[in-house]
Amino acid sequence: MIDARAIVSPDAAVADGVEIGPFAIVEAGVAIGPRTRIAAYAYLCSGTTLGADNHVHMGAVLGHEPQDLAYDGAPTRLVVGDRNVFREGCQVHRGTSPGSATVIGSGCYLMTNGHVAHNCVLGDGVIVATGAALGGHVQVGAGAFVSGNALVHQHTRVGRLAMLQGGCAVSRDVPPFLIAARPTNCVAGVNVVGLKRAGFDRARIAALRRAYRVLFGRRSNLALARDRLLALESNAGGPTSDVQELLDFIAEAKRGVCFGARDGGGASGDE
Repeated sequence: MIDARAIVSPDAAVADGVEIGPFAIVEAGVAIGPRTRIAAYAYLCSGTTLGADNHVHMGAVLGHEPQDLAYDGAPTRLVVGDRNVFREGCQVHRGTSPGSATVIGSGCYLMTNGHVAHNCVLGDGVIVATGAALGGHVQVGAGAFVSGNALVHQHTRVGRLAMLQGGCAVSRDVPPFLIAARPTNCVAGVNVVGLKRAGFDRARIAALRRAYRVLFGRRSNLALARDRLLALESNAGGPTSDVQELLDFIAEAKRGVCFGARDGGGASGDE
């Protein structure tokens, strides 16, 4: 299943059922899981480990050395789970510090020319659309959607099932279940479409909408808004697990959290 024109190091570990197309390059120290398909001109660099049933399209580059001036050539890794798709021209770099890794979960979809920098961690089912770029050490929660040409600053967190609209830029954390939009570092509603697709019922979505209105519906001190929300939720028997996840994410933020819309728009979370 390996094309004669491919260049595959004898020191690469290639499992059963792997397909490698013409002119693809697989360096020493690469491990490829069962039934994975590597298309023509793809380049897999040393330190890369792929699980089962992945599909690497033409011209994708996985596990190359990081674009980081601190990198000194030490061995680092890219670790990829199962059933991921890497479309044409996307790049995923390995870690910077010795022994560190960039980690991609399972079931992710990285579209054309998407960029995932060193030491990023992507949960399961993440989508990175065409031209989106994740800086170093970015964390993206399971099921999040990073739309085309979106930019995520290094060390920023994107919460579970959040959505970044096309062309937006964030350098503050994007809480789970919400939509990040233009201008920079702005949230503009609850990701209702994404939540429905993930199986959230009306009651769960309604609870998150209420929480969004209190936290982000108008520009105010987020710590005070969080206290107001906790007080309101305590009168109703306490926050739901989803709202608690949202509150915990905000409490753990080290870079700050995206702002609500300056004019109060989007507070209903109707996206």
